[in-house]
Amino acid sequence: MSESSLSQREELYIDGTWRDGDDTIPVRDLAADGTVGEIAAADPDQATAALAAAERAESAMRETTPVERADWLESIADEIEARADELVDTIIREAGKPISSARGAPAAAAKRFRRAAAEARDLSVNHGEYREGSTAGHEGWRAIVKPEPMGTVLCISPYNYPLQTTVLQIAPALAAGNSVVLKPSSKTPLTAAILTDAITTAVDLPDGAFNFVPGRGSEIGDTLAGDDRVDSIAMTGSSGAGQHIARESGMVNLVMELGGNAPAIVFPDAALEDAAGACTAGSVKFGGQRCSAVSRVLAHESVHDELVDRIERSMDSWVVGDLFDEETDFGPLIDADHAEYVDELVDEAIDAGADLVCGGERDGAFYEPTLLANVPHDARIIHEEQFGPVAAVTSFQEESEAIELANAGELALDASVFTTDHDRAMRVAEAVDAGSVRLNGAPSHGLGDVPFGGNGASGINREGIHSTIEQMLRTKSIIL
Repeated sequence: MSESSLSQREELYIDGTWRDGDDTIPVRDLAADGTVGEIAAADPDQATAALAAAERAESAMRETTPVERADWLESIADEIEARADELVDTIIREAGKPISSARGAPAAAAKRFRRAAAEARDLSVNHGEYREGSTAGHEGWRAIVKPEPMGTVLCISPYNYPLQTTVLQIAPALAAGNSVVLKPSSKTPLTAAILTDAITTAVDLPDGAFNFVPGRGSEIGDTLAGDDRVDSIAMTGSSGAGQHIARESGMVNLVMELGGNAPAIVFPDAALEDAAGACTAGSVKFGGQRCSAVSRVLAHESVHDELVDRIERSMDSWVVGDLFDEETDFGPLIDADHAEYVDELVDEAIDAGADLVCGGERDGAFYEPTLLANVPHDARIIHEEQFGPVAAVTSFQEESEAIELANAGELALDASVFTTDHDRAMRVAEAVDAGSVRLNGAPSHGLGDVPFGGNGASGINREGIHSTIEQMLRTKSIIL
């Protein structure tokens, strides 16, 4: 096992300077016993100071040009690539990702910054309008409708993709000319600290334009979200946390990707081997700790048993081992408490009548890749976000029953439909309530070139580099 090169004590970054905090948060090393480092914990006064600094920087940011901001984003991408090894090592340890998965994170983050740079340049070309009055009394009106930054964007990032998802919030905010206050997950703050250092090393931003305030959500979350200086909030997290932030924030622009409970609907004419592979990967990749994870497999009763057999064989090929081993596909969950929650959902499903095909064992934060068959429709695991490595397979008889089951509940982020019938694929995709529906593949949000986001309790507005930039701009009409 690789020895940790990290034992750092990271600080806050407020108004252009690194600062200490009165308290610290230890960060557990999921690749080994002990801790990988610790992070300063901001208190409410420091969170308020970050917001004040961001507000002061708004005028300087508004005066920057799209070309200047695009150059910033390109330079940040270069710095991230230069620090790839450090970022990969940190992600493995604090997030528990196998190296085979973590290695691609810096390159994906750099691509997001470069795509945001291209979008920033496009602001000068394809954004803004010229309008003329078209109603009685306004015939002579002429107006320029121009985009401008929102002001200050609060970015609240999750633990499961501590680099890529964080960048998907920050890069659009900077591209649009906003000040940023970043509040990372207290479970994976070290990656965000390295990202902050990369940003502030690569670019001479106006003081206060970028602020980094790690800390406990219970202590600074409401201070940040409820402050009138925040103009927009970009958040990825649980539905409960998102709803709380929305209540606290009041009249601000919200861009939220929240909980998911993606159904994969498998019809009799589907290519079952492909469907089994996609459902397995969709369920157990990164321990199922993804908003877009396949949380439940809805299989037609005529193929239920065969699909379960194929998923079991596919699941057997996933390698559990040392996170620094190139062959390892699968590691621990973020902590023991979450593993206990997954275990509770599995046990309740079995008690309700589901068949445990494989897995189902917990050891601390580690939970085995698990396959359940014949899961009753009313089992909690069918209706709740599990965020765990469980493929829960249930059956349906008619297409209408599958759609009804897929649409049951408040979560509506992603879904998949597996069929070789084009008309049925389109019909079901349109009937399923979800922000994104993937045909014959597991849900995936990729680099953000295709808009994604949830309905209902799964979020508000749409993300993706282009889509998020649009959400982080407002328009001003200047009547000539």
